[in-house]
Amino acid sequence: MNIPKFWGRTVGDMQIFSGSRYRVPTKKLMRIVVLVSFVIMFVVTCAYLYRLQNRTICNKFSTRKCKDIADWLPPVPVREYTDDEIAAQAVFRDILNTPVVMPTNPKIAFMFLTPGSLPFEKLWDNFFQGHEGKFSIYVHASKTKPVHVSRYFVNRDIRSGQVVWGKMSMIDAERRLLANALQDPHNQHFVLLSDSCVPLYRFDYIFEYLMYTNISFVDCFRDPGPVGNGRYSERMLPEVEVKDFRKGAQWFSMKRQHAIMVMADHLYYSIFQAHCEPGVDGKNCIADEHYLPTFFTIVDPGGIANWSVTHVDWSEQKWHPKSYLTQDITYNLLNSITSIDESVHITSDEKKEVLRWPCLWNGIQKPCYLFARKFTPETQDSLLKLLSNYSSS
Repeated sequence: MNIPKFWGRTVGDMQIFSGSRYRVPTKKLMRIVVLVSFVIMFVVTCAYLYRLQNRTICNKFSTRKCKDIADWLPPVPVREYTDDEIAAQAVFRDILNTPVVMPTNPKIAFMFLTPGSLPFEKLWDNFFQGHEGKFSIYVHASKTKPVHVSRYFVNRDIRSGQVVWGKMSMIDAERRLLANALQDPHNQHFVLLSDSCVPLYRFDYIFEYLMYTNISFVDCFRDPGPVGNGRYSERMLPEVEVKDFRKGAQWFSMKRQHAIMVMADHLYYSIFQAHCEPGVDGKNCIADEHYLPTFFTIVDPGGIANWSVTHVDWSEQKWHPKSYLTQDITYNLLNSITSIDESVHITSDEKKEVLRWPCLWNGIQKPCYLFARKFTPETQDSLLKLLSNYSSS
């Protein structure tokens, strides 16, 4: 019986077949190699871009997962720093690495930035009573010499200069206040306040809140919209990149190390002085909203809380925040402000993205705000009556 040859092919028989071995066609093999190479390049590129976008989160939380990914990814390219940057980094690093020696009687410096007399001196007088030796007061009056009604404010005026909203003269006034307050080695925390600010709590609570934490309360967030990154000028390069450009309210509260760093800064101050004013480089850059948030994002991003301890109501979405009138002063108003324990910002781009994060004090979520503004002068009597009962509860 004749058996067809193909039925008789065994493993052994395959070794003695005549002719060449079966080969994948060359064109098909090349297509496979190209496809595999493309897939590998795509995966590596995506992972590399993912690392660029998320390195801040990885550094913040130091997760093992982030480190595992970073182990096999190519390093993020680092540009060459300028001489001025290297010098500034050396100074700031030395300040941050210097151990903090707390004096036996630390104080808070309350720095008032005002055009003239302070309409709430009587209220602040009540706030400070009984706490002598725990605070210092400094008043920068940019237009007229203040008339003081409280003994705590007498002879506390510093040499002042003209202040124009939106310009570097506002930063100059802040630095002037810091320079004077730093003269006292007992001042360990520095609070910037306006003439329309009032305290929301008793002195002891605010003193402990500010003194017993190792961060500064500087408002800071990234806004990709027209009144955020839209104010950035490429003339700030290379020292200030758009990825580091930030926005925030000017009303800060900072520890002594950071106050010294602000006074030591010439590099970033000079850049903002040249390129961040309304109308400069075709932008509407507001110096007091961008200088400090950007500065700390570059030099010590982990050292700030990213929110201000001074409440301002921007719900009316105007150039200036809501002003409180006498009829607005109620227990419900104060309760609503002091109940806020999340920092909320809304970007100015088309997405109107809501950015929110908890107000963490030494890892514990607490109310965000210790002070509030803008209160009109006629509200003082209502505030005196309400705050004397509210803050003592």
